[in-house]
Amino acid sequence: MLTTRFVDGAPNWMDLGTPDLEGARAFYTALLGWEFQPGGPETGGYGMFLLNGKTVGGAMTVTEEQAKPSWSVYFRSADVDATARAVEKAAGTVAFPPMDVLEYGRMGGFTDRAGAYFGVWQPRQNPGLGRVNERGSLCWAELYTPDVPAAAAFYGAVFGWETTQTPYPDGTGAYTVARTAGGGEKTSFGGLVPLDAVPVRAVAGPHWLPYIEVDDCDAAATAVERLGGKLTLEPMEMEGVGTFAHVADPYGAAFAVIRSAQTPAA
Repeated sequence: MLTTRFVDGAPNWMDLGTPDLEGARAFYTALLGWEFQPGGPETGGYGMFLLNGKTVGGAMTVTEEQAKPSWSVYFRSADVDATARAVEKAAGTVAFPPMDVLEYGRMGGFTDRAGAYFGVWQPRQNPGLGRVNERGSLCWAELYTPDVPAAAAFYGAVFGWETTQTPYPDGTGAYTVARTAGGGEKTSFGGLVPLDAVPVRAVAGPHWLPYIEVDDCDAAATAVERLGGKLTLEPMEMEGVGTFAHVADPYGAAFAVIRSAQTPAA
C-alpha cells in the first residue's frame, strides 16, 4: 500500500507533460477537484496540482515536438546518480542525466529494457507527494511490458523490488505484484502486466500507468468523456480489487481511475 512515508523504490511523485497547461488544469480541476499552483520563473513553468492543500502531482508544458502528452511515475532513491549507474548496468537507458531541481531535490529520467519511461526523485526539501492512497490521489501504478519476468529482473536490480504472483479470481492466470525490498505484502504499490493483455495499452507500447482513487469509477469515467477526454477501457469490476477504468485527458495523457474494494480514507 502506498503511504507518504516513502522508502527507496516506492512511487513518490507523478507529473503531467501536456501541450495545453491551462486546458489540462481545467480538466483535472473539474474531474478530481484539484487546484493548480503555477511555479515561478525559476521552475520553468513547472507547477503543482493540489487537493485540500496537499500535493498530488506536478505539471508542465511539453510541446508535441518534445514529447507526446503523458503522465510519468517517479520512484524514490537516496542517490539518483547511483540509480543511473544501476539502470545502465541492467541494460536500461538514461533518458536525461540526474540534475538538481533547485533546493527541492535531484531527479533523473530513464527507460527500462523494453523502453518504458520512468523518473527517479531524490528528495531534499520536497519529500514527494503529500497525498497518496486517498480519494483524488495516486494509489497504484502498473507497468505494461512485453516481458514481465525481464521487467521484474530489471527493477529488482535497480530498486531491489520483490514480486509475487496473485491469482486472478476467475482462475485464468496470475497478476504480478511489485513491492519494495524487505517490506512484505503491505508495501505492495503496483503491478507488472503483459503488454498484449490490454489492447489499448499495447498500442501505446511499454509504459507506466498511474491509478487515481475516485469515489465512483463509473461516474468518473462518464465525467472524463463529458470533459473532452476519452474512455479507453470500460469500467471493470474485479473481486477484491474494485472497479477501474482506463482513460485519457483531452490531450491524450493516459491514466486510470479506480474505486478500490477497500476504499482508502478521504
